[in-house]
Amino acid sequence: MSQIWVLGAVFCLFGVAYADEVCYNDLGCFSDLPPWGGTKERPIARLPWLPDMIGTRFLLFTQKNKYYQEITADANIMKVTNYNKLRATRFIIPGYLEKKDEDWAQDMCRDMLKWESVNCIAMEWKAGVKAPYAQAANNARVVAAQVAHMIHFFMVNYMQTADKFHIIGHSLGAHAAGEVGTLVPKLGRITGLDPVEPYFQGANRAVRLDASDAAFVDVIHTDALPFTKNQLGLGMSEMIGHIDFYPNGGELMPGCTKNNGSPSDLDSIWEGKVKFDGCNHARAYQYYSESTVKAQGFVAYPCPDKDSFAAGMCFPCAEPSCPLMGQSAIKFNMTSVPAGTKFFLTTGKNKPFGRFSYRAKVLLAGSIWPNPGIMYVALKGDREQTESFQLHRGMLSPGYTYELLINTDKDVGEIKEMTFQWNNHIFNPFKPKYSASRIELVRGKDKKIYNFCGVDKVGEKVLQSVPPCQA
Repeated sequence: MSQIWVLGAVFCLFGVAYADEVCYNDLGCFSDLPPWGGTKERPIARLPWLPDMIGTRFLLFTQKNKYYQEITADANIMKVTNYNKLRATRFIIPGYLEKKDEDWAQDMCRDMLKWESVNCIAMEWKAGVKAPYAQAANNARVVAAQVAHMIHFFMVNYMQTADKFHIIGHSLGAHAAGEVGTLVPKLGRITGLDPVEPYFQGANRAVRLDASDAAFVDVIHTDALPFTKNQLGLGMSEMIGHIDFYPNGGELMPGCTKNNGSPSDLDSIWEGKVKFDGCNHARAYQYYSESTVKAQGFVAYPCPDKDSFAAGMCFPCAEPSCPLMGQSAIKFNMTSVPAGTKFFLTTGKNKPFGRFSYRAKVLLAGSIWPNPGIMYVALKGDREQTESFQLHRGMLSPGYTYELLINTDKDVGEIKEMTFQWNNHIFNPFKPKYSASRIELVRGKDKKIYNFCGVDKVGEKVLQSVPPCQA
């Protein structure tokens, strides 16, 4: 009898397990029946681990504490923290973890707090996420329940409302955020950072992030190639939010490469047992983190598809139809565009990733005969100036207008001047001279037009200053 009593006490303390369901105190019950397992999208059924095995931690960052404070849903513990009930609260839930960047959620909290006073809670569940993939996907459900339990604790003890909470989830963490929204009705916002594809794309809405999970759901897609051999796009491609962003087309990010391997390698990839470049997948949280300090570098353009965007067909922005991807996305008025609109933008291959976009049309004047050469233009603003951008390489034909889409990492402010330069690697004894006689510059974010007029023609490698046209 004593052994039976002990066994019963263990089940009461840690949960009661059946063939298809497990229950944990304060967190509810979890089934491995459809739609959670045994479906086309989720063929392997798994029950989530015990919370202690998952090892979830809540790390609180505020502007008042230099280091994080580990918190739990305990009134006595919370009394000695810097949690402020008058501030908005953000939870950051990581998913796929690269060894070099396992603590990125903590870094994101630190970036946020440079610019605003919030309660930022970085989640940690490294043991639970570094499991075989099907297991990790189900462990995320317990993490979601733990976050929901913490939110309910705040709502009861601090009289906060659900709309004051924002959940930011990456990869598996994005779908955990969706489950939080199911457990906490009227949640304010969920941000999905490249929600992971395997076991979720095409699956029942109950198991994945969906626009119904919060009042505002924004999603950034960065690794949306199909999850097939030698592509292995970990991220979803389908639209699942109120607003979905596809930087660089959403499939292959500048500075990253395609993922090699086979779908059968998923467990080894996920647990870090084989070499895998998670660069594309990680870009989503890198972009978002930068957006907290450099929002204007992430202007996104409504466009029907990535090819139309790449061809410049959706430039410039017709105000107010262009949102800012990342932290400031919630400021966008969704009624300004049709439902189901996709948003595209360009980023750089290295930090800073944000870009400021312009289109330049340059009317060339100069020697009567065409000559081979290379032309460059640069922008000078009231804040700083850009590097030179190659306008054209080939024959330089006076009277012809050359066009260039410029993406720069410099926030130059108001454009005060442009510069023009040309050179040639072939000696020309006639020493021709050229001029940017007129430049029309259109700013992408708001369609503002600048006009510049050049007078003096310049020789090879001589910089021409092109000031604003005089009325």
